[in-house]
Amino acid sequence: MDLAYIPSPATGVLHLGPLPLRGYAFCIIIGVFVAVWFGGKRWVARGGNVGTVADIAVWAVPFGLVGGRLYHVITDYQLYFSEGENWVDAFKIWQGGLGIWGAIALGAVGAWIGCRRRGIPLPAYADAIAPGIALAQAIGRWGNWFNQELYGRPTDLPWALKISAGPNREAGLYHPTFLYESLWCVGVALLVVWADRRFKLGHGRVFALYVAAYCVGRAWIEYMRVDEAHHILGLRLNVWTAALVFLLALTYLIISARVRPGREEIVEPELGPDAAEDAAKVTSKDTDTDTDTSKDKVTSKDTDTSKDTDTDTAADKDTASGTAEAAKPDAGAEPGSDPVEKPKDADKTAKPGPADGVAAGAEATEKS
Repeated sequence: MDLAYIPSPATGVLHLGPLPLRGYAFCIIIGVFVAVWFGGKRWVARGGNVGTVADIAVWAVPFGLVGGRLYHVITDYQLYFSEGENWVDAFKIWQGGLGIWGAIALGAVGAWIGCRRRGIPLPAYADAIAPGIALAQAIGRWGNWFNQELYGRPTDLPWALKISAGPNREAGLYHPTFLYESLWCVGVALLVVWADRRFKLGHGRVFALYVAAYCVGRAWIEYMRVDEAHHILGLRLNVWTAALVFLLALTYLIISARVRPGREEIVEPELGPDAAEDAAKVTSKDTDTDTDTSKDKVTSKDTDTSKDTDTDTAADKDTASGTAEAAKPDAGAEPGSDPVEKPKDADKTAKPGPADGVAAGAEATEKS
């Protein structure tokens, strides 16, 4: 008799009137909101603008969902394209089936597009949202609980997960691997936040640490799972994938620390590419206007100078004409004689001055 276990939901769908609310989709949505919220706080703390993380998430989230679904369908194609299966089920994402490897890979492409449009370095953005992604995974794993999937080997531990009979599953008590991974992702988020504060990580190393730490946990948790999967050399495909991705993340951590130590001082320019382009256009227009105004001023000055020059020339002509008239000889003058200017007071009678009175008095004294 089992005294303790984790029960599974009887159904993965809750109906709000005519609207079905699927537990798997609900967990994914809540996880996305938490990742964007926490990533936004970290981005602002690093000097970025409010709303930037959400704007880029508009690109990253749809790409991530498509990538996660593609990875699941490709690696578990027999569930949709084998004989007796319906390939249309490949589009029913609410029934579960998102591969984190594909979600991160294609989500990174969407994030790169969003970052490029805003002139933001992708590594800095990835560092900001890394712990938020880990928390989103921790929340999203509870969607597997609603669908009664991704459980491990049978166990009688007090925290065993009770699974009911259904398609491709047998009733019993199993390891709750979804819970193990959820708790592991919470631990990864805490580790990443601590390491980022302690060592001032930058240039994508926070994201690389998240990837490496997640892969370690995913490897041992994947080893416990009993659901159908492809095997290579006796190991599940996702174990090999986790090992390969771990090595890539570790390599990036080491090389990046040597090539680009420290952390970015500026994570987001004040003006994005579009705004900068518009500002350049406005500046160019202002420059052209100033140039035209300057040309108009120069032209006006040249016109005024030309007018003044014409006036001076006319005055010079009048002066020269007057001088020529004055230089002409009188009609009665002898040829070759210089014209003599007649004194202005020549015809006027001279008035006696004080000196003339003294001279007259002296003359009278001599006569007497």
